[in-house]
Amino acid sequence: MSLPTDKTLSYDPLTADNAALILVDHQVGLIAGVRDYSIGELKHNVVALAKAAKALNLPIVVTTTARDSLWGPTFPELVDALPGIEIIDRSSVNAYDDERVAQAIEATGRKKLIFAGVSLEVCAAFPAMTAVARGYDAYVAVDASGTFSDTKRQAGLLRMMQAGVIPSDYASLMVEILKDNARPEAETVYGAIDMPWATLVGQIYTASRR
Repeated sequence: MSLPTDKTLSYDPLTADNAALILVDHQVGLIAGVRDYSIGELKHNVVALAKAAKALNLPIVVTTTARDSLWGPTFPELVDALPGIEIIDRSSVNAYDDERVAQAIEATGRKKLIFAGVSLEVCAAFPAMTAVARGYDAYVAVDASGTFSDTKRQAGLLRMMQAGVIPSDYASLMVEILKDNARPEAETVYGAIDMPWATLVGQIYTASRR
């Protein structure tokens, strides 16, 4: 019996050279309605993802929708974590339908796109599924996204998976890209994803061997 050859069953790792991060609609008005995570936890996870991606030198695209009329600005902690990065405001529901966002994604030159957005089943799912349709590999950092009910969460995950999007948690995605704990970025990455104790344990172990 031969094994399936579908590419979704093979493992082609994320790396610092093939991945980019796309952050969609982490806006104060949308985050206020999130119910699958606490607002504090969601903010923490998104900021951690952004800081780790920055430490790994990933291209980062950030977008909002109806910033001045409906959903307000990107929450301040995320803005502070990404100084100098332009936030593209648009009117389209699907971020990929905005030509400026599509061009910014294509300009990264990366074929593996990590999405996070509020809400999960729309703001993360729609552009991620569009990316798959355009020939990209798309991932969604589920715990750096959020939505307004358990039904929306479950339906969104099912729809994305059926379309070929790969769901994961933000820390696993960043550690996969880190790849080697000997890299100079490792301490910064682990610190960003709230694992500073990893460095501490290493220091204790090293000291014990002296």
